[in-house]
Amino acid sequence: MATTTLDEAKVEAFLGKIVDEAGAAMNAALVRIGDELGLYRAMADSQPVSAATLAERTQTHERYVREWLNAQAAGGFVLYEPADDRYTLPAEHAVALADDHSPFAQAGLFQAVTGAIRAEERVIEAFRTGDGVGWHEHHHGLFHGVERLFGVGYRARLVGDWIPALDGVEARLRAGARVADIGCGHGLSTILMAQAFPDASFDGYDVHAESIDIARRRADEAGVADRARFSVARADDYPGHGYDLVTCFDALHDMGDPLGAARHVHASLAADGTWMIVEPLAGDRIEDNLHALGRLYYGFSTLVCTPGSLSQHGRMGLGTQAGQARLTEVIAGGGFRSVRRAAETEINIVLEARP
Repeated sequence: MATTTLDEAKVEAFLGKIVDEAGAAMNAALVRIGDELGLYRAMADSQPVSAATLAERTQTHERYVREWLNAQAAGGFVLYEPADDRYTLPAEHAVALADDHSPFAQAGLFQAVTGAIRAEERVIEAFRTGDGVGWHEHHHGLFHGVERLFGVGYRARLVGDWIPALDGVEARLRAGARVADIGCGHGLSTILMAQAFPDASFDGYDVHAESIDIARRRADEAGVADRARFSVARADDYPGHGYDLVTCFDALHDMGDPLGAARHVHASLAADGTWMIVEPLAGDRIEDNLHALGRLYYGFSTLVCTPGSLSQHGRMGLGTQAGQARLTEVIAGGGFRSVRRAAETEINIVLEARP
């Protein structure tokens, strides 16, 4: 029997990585605590603060706050000044953790991550059985975290960059186009478009009834409920025909039957309509995605997206890192003659499909 000679330096280096990984995993929960309790927001002025003062500002218990601050300092999220026993949240960190309206906001990412991790036991069983885990089976923190996280990019890019990158779509929206937003979730993307294009009408569809309830409430609060309507429906059977634009934001890879969805989108579009597909940025080969962002996306894919697809009819399981070539294959299979990358960001690609 062959024996393997271990390189002890490599073992030690890997053990160090494990400690770092475990600390990062713990910190995801600690960031959620800081976000939920307003600890980061109470430090957003980037002025040094004591644990006692921060506890007083947030109406929390000083002993817990001090331990939380020490963990944040150890991880480099806040700075500690031992001379006066005070802690500072740098301005460059505050824009990511203390302001949901910031273009750099990332607190929603940690809410989505901790929400996804809560499905651990269900996913373990799914590994054994091959069954899926539906979106509705996840903790509500996942739904709200995803909305907060995606909202950062949608607010920054959707109206100003992505829609103008599509051939002739912006002009049609201004003239009063009919739009279907498939997999709309809480309706953020639908409402943003409705606010930007007051002469257009929007139908949002999602299979998750609770999300549709929230979308309706959000549309009413935004004053666009008369033009942004929401219904429970699958991507392969939603009602309506002759749409000028169909959109699908970070949802195609989650579907059990994306090919069936592509066929239905094709049938629901006007002859000169456009399908806009926003998907996570990914290369077409596994080795293209072996980096920090790819790792995060593969994590979500394993815990959420692939189990979600395998819980539905079709069970295609595209995964979060499907890549443009595979996505194009599916879209073209639905009858679309033209698929091009219209835009991209650091985390997304925007595809334009034409019948």
